[in-house]
Amino acid sequence: MRTAVTIAGSDSSGGAGIQADIKTMMANGVYAMSAITALTAQNTTGVTSILNATPEFLGQELDAIFTDIYPDAVKIGMVSESGLIRTIAAKLRQYEAKNIVVDPVMVATSGARLISEEAVETLKKELFPLACVLTPNIPETEVLTGMEVKTTEDMIEAAKRISEEYHCAVLCKGGHQLNDANDLLYADGTYRWFNGKRISNPNTHGTGCTLSSAIASNLAKGFSLEESVERAKNYISGALAAMLDLGKGSGPMDHGFAIDNAYTKEAEV
Repeated sequence: MRTAVTIAGSDSSGGAGIQADIKTMMANGVYAMSAITALTAQNTTGVTSILNATPEFLGQELDAIFTDIYPDAVKIGMVSESGLIRTIAAKLRQYEAKNIVVDPVMVATSGARLISEEAVETLKKELFPLACVLTPNIPETEVLTGMEVKTTEDMIEAAKRISEEYHCAVLCKGGHQLNDANDLLYADGTYRWFNGKRISNPNTHGTGCTLSSAIASNLAKGFSLEESVERAKNYISGALAAMLDLGKGSGPMDHGFAIDNAYTKEAEV
């Protein structure tokens, strides 16, 4: 079995963060491991508290993973402090990690900034050059380029700038009302649109985490980057279309929508 590790924060409600990543990886057929960067007290209505890991402990988590079950892919999500970012980058270089997918979690769907300017600069300097692909949403793309992204042409120009600056592929996610859930993959001077159909489901908690984890899972299994993005897009469309409805706010998707066997059946009444 292929393996993948998520380096991200814990979501106590299970819809985003490492919980979403592990569910996604399992549903996509890889063995999932995790290095937790922070504990969060959150649910579908918002985040109430965050407790960061120390850089030393995060380093020990990564040592434990890479020296025993070496991951075929790495997904990096929420990392809010520069010390943690530098630790991740050092360990990825030390162990020559491959298939690194970085979801640059900087701006929440609500528009709230999640990490400091200093931490953003550390992300750019330390982690982005190690990435196989970055997966920013529109607000994060604007932070990274300093330009407004209002049109599809803006998306192409912004993705080009990011790709050329950090020498990696960029999947610019268009789900923030810019277009009909169409994402743009820019790599090696060329680009490709991945068209999606907007699914009328208000429960979108954890979509960014889920997409990047699905991409990492498919890279771990040997698919090309384009194939991995396409398969990940199809997976997330299915998880949204299952119309799971939990919680009082923006609820989670059904990560296990495609898993159907004797062990998923409910008791017969």
